Amino acid sequence: MTNEEKKLLLEAARNKIERHLGVTEDAVKLPVDGVFGSFSGCFVTLTEFGELRGCIGFIQGIEPLWKTVQEAAILAATEDPRFAPVTKREWRNISVEISVLSPPFDMESYDDIVVGKHGLIVREGMRSGLLLPQVPVDHNMNKEEFLDALCRKAGLPPKLWTQKQLTLQAFTAEVFSEDDFSG
Repeated sequence: MTNEEKKLLLEAARNKIERHLGVTEDAVKLPVDGVFGSFSGCFVTLTEFGELRGCIGFIQGIEPLWKTVQEAAILAATEDPRFAPVTKREWRNISVEISVLSPPFDMESYDDIVVGKHGLIVREGMRSGLLLPQVPVDHNMNKEEFLDALCRKAGLPPKLWTQKQLTLQAFTAEVFSEDDFSG
């Protein structure tokens, strides 16, 4: 993706939330062709003073990226069960980050995991969890800590991965944030 495409997606995500909060009535129009028309999964992560404030997304795109990003932005701001909905008052302190995902692929061995490159999805029985590739980097995790955190995210015992080969899928992501373009 070009920097201009990234900036446009970030602007559209921010604008969608601002319209929801009543900060603006103006709507950012995105192109519907090229990367914007691709059916890619994406996550929108909101941070406030560097701390997670909301993160929701879609593993695979079922709509064009331009629409998926805006939907994920609203959900991250209003529906992340870990947080109260973002308020108009705190909005000015929030930064937006977008992760555009590759299609998931099966990960046959823990040895194939590259920390910082691969995001992971675990499915075990009725439980599942996903961590984006930037999570272990942001939290200084090694591969073992990454797998522990993934298990916890899915509601599984943290060391379950040491006892059996879990059903894992991996993906890569193009990650960019407003902070990349500020200053």
